[in-house]
Amino acid sequence: MDPEPRTPAADPSAASSAADLIAAVEDALAAAQAAEPTAPAPVFRDPAPVTARAVGDALPVVQPGRAPMSQRATDASVVMLAAGAGTLMAGTGAGVALWALAGVDPVTLALAAGAPVAVVAALARLVRRAGQAAAQAAPVTHHHTYAGPVTQTHRTTTQSARGLIARTTAKNAR
Repeated sequence: MDPEPRTPAADPSAASSAADLIAAVEDALAAAQAAEPTAPAPVFRDPAPVTARAVGDALPVVQPGRAPMSQRATDASVVMLAAGAGTLMAGTGAGVALWALAGVDPVTLALAAGAPVAVVAALARLVRRAGQAAAQAAPVTHHHTYAGPVTQTHRTTTQSARGLIARTTAKNAR
């Protein structure tokens, strides 16, 4: 073991290696500054020095473009603009379709437009009738065997809520 610790000032080899490292870093920085910029060629770089910005007591001036507003208002306006563009496209499509159908017989056009509505209405009625038939079907009969006195109570509760301020009423049927 070395009785004395070596310090950079006392060790000439450490001082020379630190000087070599500093010189290498400075050479690398100089080479990086002299190299061409990494930006694409058409980028314009103004060689004029940047001026210091003056700070005063003048009121801010509204810049051209969108008016200053909160982030929430900006987001809402973007949504409104997008919805407006969407309705514009849908309206234009409907207008083109109607212009293309201008030569069609009105009765034929009414039948073609009403057919999908009639099919949906017929299917809805079919489903409703099937539900009513299932509800009117004979109830399922349950057979129970007991070995003692038994009391059975069947209760049906019907509730309805009506009005602006809803009041729930319950009717019990036995």
